[in-house]
Amino acid sequence: MAPGIAGSARLEDVPEPALSDGAVLVRTVALGVCGTDREIISGEYGTAPPGQERLILGHESLGRVESAPPGSGLVPGDLVVGIVRRPDPVPCYACAAGEWDMCRNGRYTERGIKDRHGYGAEHFRIEPEFVVKLDPALGLLGVLLEPASILAKAWDHVDRIGTRSGAWQPRTLFVTGAGPIGLLAALMGAQRRLEVHVFDRGWTGLKPQMIEALGGIRHNRLDTALERLQPDIVMECTGAASVIGGLLGRTAPGGIICLLGVSAHGRKFDVDLGKVNRKMVLDNDVVFGSVNANHRHYEIAARALADADRDWLRRLITRRVPLERWSEALEYRPGDIKAIIDFSQM
Repeated sequence: MAPGIAGSARLEDVPEPALSDGAVLVRTVALGVCGTDREIISGEYGTAPPGQERLILGHESLGRVESAPPGSGLVPGDLVVGIVRRPDPVPCYACAAGEWDMCRNGRYTERGIKDRHGYGAEHFRIEPEFVVKLDPALGLLGVLLEPASILAKAWDHVDRIGTRSGAWQPRTLFVTGAGPIGLLAALMGAQRRLEVHVFDRGWTGLKPQMIEALGGIRHNRLDTALERLQPDIVMECTGAASVIGGLLGRTAPGGIICLLGVSAHGRKFDVDLGKVNRKMVLDNDVVFGSVNANHRHYEIAARALADADRDWLRRLITRRVPLERWSEALEYRPGDIKAIIDFSQM
């Protein structure tokens, strides 16, 4: 892929990964596809490594270790995922503390996205400290770890904010959007034994069954749901301006809204900011954004996936596309939740 040039993505032979990429050699099993990949392929986002014109895509990885150095904690055959982000070279104080997902100066790099080749090759190399080992029983479901890590971070920060009062006991979770991120948010809410409610405008395919399997309640009218619920926690996973505007100032007192969906520029929505501000100030409400994850969050996510029902997780992956037909994984099809590119058939 030539970043910035729409339609330049293609399948091609590349050299074996350089040892400088990391001491651990991994054979790719599968690659998850998300909206970020679609944006890069459409020329809207992404940068190649310095001095190179093309970027190897892929940040939602899954592979098996082929070789690893002694003392790395890894052996051939281990099922692993590579962490996406790397700290900046300065580093800022967040990166220096291992919280590179909170980088302050923007000089971080990301595999398959920003200044570093991704995991979308038959083999990749990686540094031992940026590898997460999975429960082997997860098998192909381990490809869900990267998106799950995004939710693990979101929940980590919700918990930190919630405990500011010392006596926070949330009861209700409201999730907007029933895509992969929204469904994983609902899963982790159910694992916390919260009352789970999910809003989506298009209840198609397996989504209704998956929410019901979690004991959750589906909604297709945002205002009606919020008037009745006044949720303690909101996980906003659509990035839609109208949905975000409809959420502000609608939580229970001390409520927390986490924004996870990335909005497009130029989307406007009328909202009574005076009313929103009054409610949020008087009720000690919080709205915050969250993106990416660090090593700790990947480990939390790995435990969440290991504890989840395997059949439920399998339903998240609605299409497995062989590598030679990789472009089909980027297409949206009715009923899609998560499409992956399957390298195991090579």
